[in-house]
Amino acid sequence: MKFEERYGKILLPLITPYNEKEEVDYGQYEKLIDYVIAENLCDSLIVTGTTGEASLLTFDERVRLMETAVKASAGRKPVIAGTGCASTKETIELTNKAVELGIEQVLVVVPFYNKPTQEGTYNHYKALAENTKAKIMLYNIPIFVGVNLEAETVERLAAFDNIIGIKDEAGINPTQITDFFLATEKVDSDFVIYNGDDVMLLPTIVQGAMGIVSGGAHIFGHEIRAIFDAFEKGDNQRAKELFVPIYRFCKSTGQNGRILPNSILRPAIELVTGIKLGPARSPLAPATEEEMAVTTAILKEIGKLS
Repeated sequence: MKFEERYGKILLPLITPYNEKEEVDYGQYEKLIDYVIAENLCDSLIVTGTTGEASLLTFDERVRLMETAVKASAGRKPVIAGTGCASTKETIELTNKAVELGIEQVLVVVPFYNKPTQEGTYNHYKALAENTKAKIMLYNIPIFVGVNLEAETVERLAAFDNIIGIKDEAGINPTQITDFFLATEKVDSDFVIYNGDDVMLLPTIVQGAMGIVSGGAHIFGHEIRAIFDAFEKGDNQRAKELFVPIYRFCKSTGQNGRILPNSILRPAIELVTGIKLGPARSPLAPATEEEMAVTTAILKEIGKLS
């Protein structure tokens, strides 16, 4: 079965809830999973991705969140595990933990903090591919890791049977999805390319992105699905009309130079869903009243809040 047939177009990276002591609240995580499934806001769930603040979680917390997601989803939606770590050794260990839990598909970010060369990055994924049974989706997000996964490196990695695709944070390089397509089409014609940036949804659909990894889908899952449908029908005007509110909301979550939108995204999701998620984990600063006033006004204007 091809990836899109199994996992769909909308992959939702779940927010990780915390209590007032910044401890993971697994009960609220179950409620959030039930909500996004019941509302049909996505096709698949991603556990401990960037939106889930993976870099701020311990190894054991990430494993328990995977366990919780598998149990709570109960086969209703596929679960994908974000298993990328700073080191190759820990990435392999966490990936194999996911496999033990019955998760067959993983999303693996380029190793962060150490800024490996392209050869170092290639060797990292090569070691992972050779030491796990999981199917691997590469994850390129240079704004956080400090290194871009170049198309030539992706071409080499596409030759591994269990490296099946890439998620690209397309806002960094708006045309790179096309570069990835051109680099891999002759190596693996089924190589999967997904956009990982909500504000780049329309530009990347045009380039052939097969779907999106969307934190905004917690709120806008139905609209995102309608955008894909409108584009496939050739109704570009409708696709644009649906996209603009999402764009405005997502831009608002980056106020005051915030790169990770979670501090504002979390309370926005709370307002819309009624599910308590808590503030982002330190060192991410909580949203200010002024920031939330801007985002809340947008949510009201576009009909997500009364």
